[in-house]
Amino acid sequence: AGTLDYAGLDAAVGRLASWLVAHGLVPGDRVAGWLAKTRTACLMPLAAARAGLIHVPVNPLLKHGQVAHILGDSGARLLIGNTARLASLGAGDVTEGCTLVDEMAIAVDGLDVMTPSTRNPMETVAILYTSGSTGRPKGVMLSHANLWLGAIAVADYLALVPSDRTLCVLPLSFDYGQNQLFSTWAAGGAAVPLDYLVARDVVRAVERFGASVLAGVPPLWTQLADAVWPEPVAMELRVITNSGGRLPVPLVRRLRALFPKAALHSMYGLTEAFRSTSLDPALIDDHPESIGTAIPFAEIMLVRADGRIAADGEPGELVHAGPLVAQGYWRDAERTALRFRPAPAASRYGGIAVWSGDTVVRDADGLLRFVGRDDEMIKTSGNRVSPTEIEQVAIASGLTGEAVAWGVPDPLLGQAIMLAVAGDDAQDMLLRNHLKQELPNFMQPKTISWRQTLPRNANGKLDRVRIATEVLS
Repeated sequence: AGTLDYAGLDAAVGRLASWLVAHGLVPGDRVAGWLAKTRTACLMPLAAARAGLIHVPVNPLLKHGQVAHILGDSGARLLIGNTARLASLGAGDVTEGCTLVDEMAIAVDGLDVMTPSTRNPMETVAILYTSGSTGRPKGVMLSHANLWLGAIAVADYLALVPSDRTLCVLPLSFDYGQNQLFSTWAAGGAAVPLDYLVARDVVRAVERFGASVLAGVPPLWTQLADAVWPEPVAMELRVITNSGGRLPVPLVRRLRALFPKAALHSMYGLTEAFRSTSLDPALIDDHPESIGTAIPFAEIMLVRADGRIAADGEPGELVHAGPLVAQGYWRDAERTALRFRPAPAASRYGGIAVWSGDTVVRDADGLLRFVGRDDEMIKTSGNRVSPTEIEQVAIASGLTGEAVAWGVPDPLLGQAIMLAVAGDDAQDMLLRNHLKQELPNFMQPKTISWRQTLPRNANGKLDRVRIATEVLS
């Protein structure tokens, strides 16, 4: 769609904000976008904020059932999408009061440029949906301040400058992906949104646009490390970052050799607190498994089961306090109370903290190392996937009455999805087709194991540990 300078960006945001208000939306209304990386998708977070609305970005890879849940749960009054995506929604997928708008029908010419917002920075401005261990995705509420301070923090520790060009390859529906725009703009740089099909597309885009900054997740870095990089193109990259899963040490070594001029930032984050830690690139060669130390505006504590701060070398739960902490889960007080709890007594920020459920160890130099997660979430292709959601879709097929999903280590994906179901394996292809229709590619099981019955524990519940052990044995 061409190039925008900052004056053009401001005008485009202001006109889109005016269009949203002219469409009948009022402050506090939720507006959803189910879009590829179009100009509208890039403008929507800022336009919704300027209009006093709450932006609900929807991953373009999701299927109609998941989009229906997000629309219903958020109470979105407007969904902007392309023709094909909107046509895929069934009669029961769109809640009453939600209007569908094809992005090609948005006309902003002649509209006034709404002036920048002066709203309370603690007001909710976005709801980002992330999978939960109990099933359906839950909406994380973020304030103006959350997004603003996150942009400043990342621009600061990545040392972004106005001459940087960030190639934005991650989905804008993720906090990591959305921040590609915000942190670049906060630093005065240029953001280049890209929807790619294969790794070669990314290589070509780096060359075409002279990209100097590239963010990725482990599966993408694996693909990019296997791609052919002409030396002058590899030398274009000044900053590369990883989050959404641990980089295997061999991959760290390959990336360091492939991009010798690039500072490699190994990071840890969770949507409920945006980003928590980053490793100083100068330390990555000697500490390739570390996730670093707290980023600006983040206070990170490792807390033992008894509530005391863990000593060096002692595992503890990572607890994040400070102004990057989100506002909780949208209309879900019960799950909010489990994850968002008062900060430990030792916290200098105090207030509400995010208790991650992840076990981390701090070494004598103060560097943190991720050990494991306590819940059953599956981390695959940089996505947090709920096993319950996969199980529910499998059972909804009518081909099985019981299903258990879990993740196993995978060098490419981080974790591969395994699915055990009760029933006749003659139905295998029908089940696989059903899953392909209802779930995105990154949620497809690598293996489906059919059993006559699935073992249960003494309480009558499915014995997940035993099922996984039997399948893998």
